[in-house]
Amino acid sequence: MRWLPRVADTVALDSGWLKANPLPDHRGNIDKNGRGRMLLIGGCRRVPGGTLLTAEAAFRAGAGKVTIATIASAAIPAGIAAPACAILALPETESGEIAPESADLLVDEIGHFDAIVIGPAMGDEETARALLGALLPRLPKQLLLLLDAAALRVAADHSAAIAARGDQIVLTPHEGELAALLRAEKEEVSRNPLAALARAQDRFGAAVMVKGATSYLMADDICLSYAGGGSGLAVSGSGDVLAGLIGGLGAQGLSPLQASAWGIWLHGEAGRRLGETMGPIGYLASELASFIPSLMRGV
Repeated sequence: MRWLPRVADTVALDSGWLKANPLPDHRGNIDKNGRGRMLLIGGCRRVPGGTLLTAEAAFRAGAGKVTIATIASAAIPAGIAAPACAILALPETESGEIAPESADLLVDEIGHFDAIVIGPAMGDEETARALLGALLPRLPKQLLLLLDAAALRVAADHSAAIAARGDQIVLTPHEGELAALLRAEKEEVSRNPLAALARAQDRFGAAVMVKGATSYLMADDICLSYAGGGSGLAVSGSGDVLAGLIGGLGAQGLSPLQASAWGIWLHGEAGRRLGETMGPIGYLASELASFIPSLMRGV
C-alpha cells in the first residue's frame, strides 16, 4: 500500500479547494455535444424510475446530452418522464432486470459518449458482472466510467481490468459496498474507513469514496474529507443523484478526482440547504437537483 491516511492527513473539501479546481468554462460553447454526453445504464422493474434521478442530476450539473439505457418495459415511460433524454431499450429478464445479453448492444454504443454510469437502480449482479466484463476492455481512452450500486457489488471480480483503466474510473461505495469491494466484513470497514479506502484505492487505482456522515474521497495520493449535508441525505435515491452529478461533470472533462469532489460537495450542500428550508429529514432525493446550478454559480 502506497499511503495510509489518517483523519489529520485529509484535506477539507470546501470552496477553497473547489476554486483551485474549477468547473469547465462553457462561456461561448453553444454545442450540446461539446458540453458532454453521458450514458446511464441501470433500472429494473422494481425500481423503474431511479434512472430519472441520475439523468436529471447529470443535466443539472451541466451535461449537454444524457442517454438512459434501461429495460424495454420501462423505456417508453422513462422517455415520457424525461423528454430531454435519449432512450435505449434493453432486453430484460423474466424478473424485470436488464438481461446479460444487453452487453453486446452496449458495446456498440459506448464510443458515442464521454462518460458512462453503470448501476443505479439495477438489482441483478449477474447482469452487472456481464456488463463490466464486456465493457471494461473496450472503453475509449478518455471516457470516464462510474460504478454504482450493483456494479460496485461485483467490481471485485474485475479488479485487474479496473486497475488497468483506474485513472478514468470512479467508485462510489458506502461502507457496505466498500466491504464488498474488498471482500471484507462491513464491521472492519466501519472501524477504520480510511484504512479500507486506502486499500481499495491501492487495489483498483481509481477515484474511490466512502459515503457517510463524513465522506472521504481518495485519488492521486490525495484524500479529501467532507462533513456536511446532514442526515436527510440518507434517503432512497440520494446515491442515484450523486452518481448523476459525478457522471455529468466527468462528461464535461473533469478528472475522476475533480468530478467526484464537486459531486460530493454539490450533493451535500444541496442537502444542507434543504435541511435549512424544509427540515433536517423528510425531503426527497428528487428535490436535490434543483439546487445544483445556483450552488455551482456561487463558488
